[in-house]
Amino acid sequence: METKQVCEFEIKDLLPIGLTFVVLGIGLTYGLSVMSDVSGDMTAGTAEKNASEDAIEGVAKIPEKLPLIATVVVAAIIIGILVRYLMMRFN
Repeated sequence: METKQVCEFEIKDLLPIGLTFVVLGIGLTYGLSVMSDVSGDMTAGTAEKNASEDAIEGVAKIPEKLPLIATVVVAAIIIGILVRYLMMRFN
C-alpha cells in the first residue's frame, strides 16, 4: 500500500513578501521626496547640488526596477511550489 504525503500552502505565507514591497515602495517614495527637498535648498552648480542630484538619480532607479523584481520573486515562489509539489508527488 502506497502512502501519499500532503503538501500544504497558505496565502499567508506570501504576506511578508508583499508587505516588504509595500514598505520598500513607501520608504523610497518618502526618501526621494526628502532628497528632493534637500537638493532644492542647495545652490546650483555646487558640488553638494551635483551630489544630491546624482544621489536622487541613483535611488530613483530602484523603484523603476521594482516591477521586474516583483515578477522574479513571484516566479521563484511559483517554481518553488511546483518543485515542492512534484517532489512530494513522485516520492
